[in-house]
Amino acid sequence: MENMAHHAAAFKNLLEKYQKITILSHVNPDPDAIGTALGVYAWLREQRFQVEVVNGTKDIPRYLDFLPHFGKIKQKIDFADSLIIACDCGSLDRLGFVLEDREIVNIDHHITNTQYGTLNIVDVKAVSSSEVAFGLLERLYPVLRESATAFYAALVSDTRNFTTANMSGAVFDVASKLIALGVDIPEVTQKMLHRRSLASLRILGVAINSLVLREDAKVAILKISKEDLKHTGARQSDLDGVVDYAKSLATVEIAMMLVERESSVKVSLRSKKTDVGTLASFFGGGGHRQAGGFEKEAKMQVVTDELLDEIRKRGLF
Repeated sequence: MENMAHHAAAFKNLLEKYQKITILSHVNPDPDAIGTALGVYAWLREQRFQVEVVNGTKDIPRYLDFLPHFGKIKQKIDFADSLIIACDCGSLDRLGFVLEDREIVNIDHHITNTQYGTLNIVDVKAVSSSEVAFGLLERLYPVLRESATAFYAALVSDTRNFTTANMSGAVFDVASKLIALGVDIPEVTQKMLHRRSLASLRILGVAINSLVLREDAKVAILKISKEDLKHTGARQSDLDGVVDYAKSLATVEIAMMLVERESSVKVSLRSKKTDVGTLASFFGGGGHRQAGGFEKEAKMQVVTDELLDEIRKRGLF
């Protein structure tokens, strides 16, 4: 990021104004959100700040419990006058808290980020928010093993184990720096990729059985109902990566997974080349070019039909 030196100086100035720091990440967090938040948390603890790490969702990915300070994540903000550091969150409403009159440092990499911070450190070329956070923090004080482990796990997750289309030599340079700080690669690989819950396998089977192909097999649709979640015992975190199975089909250009909630439908979009981030933004969500999502209060079939109509209008093939 070309202006990272400027951002680092501005970030340091903000830190010097506050005795207490609150780290937030978006609701229904993924590993990049949790890993980035915990990496920043560990770094601030090393600098002797009073710091809390908070997420408004009770169901955070359980397989990330090996990350340093995972047990410190809570659902309530206790500091009334703290500086807010938002990690991996594209818009203020997705933080899940009322933050009026609070100064916010916005660390992110989503192209749909709304620039809601007092200080916006948003690098849309970065493959993960942890890459942005590491590039920021290493300019100020040393990053130690605990932070490096959290950042590396986030990097592994958001690049799908270094397989996404936005990979580059620069990303491997970041990974190399983190590994040099003491990351235990076998442990991270084992805990991230080979520790699924039984419920996650059950819901994967349900999702695959629901698979429907549309638009000459270029669009794949997965649907998961409230009853499916109840019968399998699956949580939101058990759905991570499920939509990618549909995307892996040879003919598919866009994959969508619709998950029914009490009064809404949560949609995850993936593509091989097509820009689904702007498609998600159209429906009030956000994301990246090849990965996006949104949530809408409507029936499952209504959301499905609206998505297909918009895909046709945009000619997204």
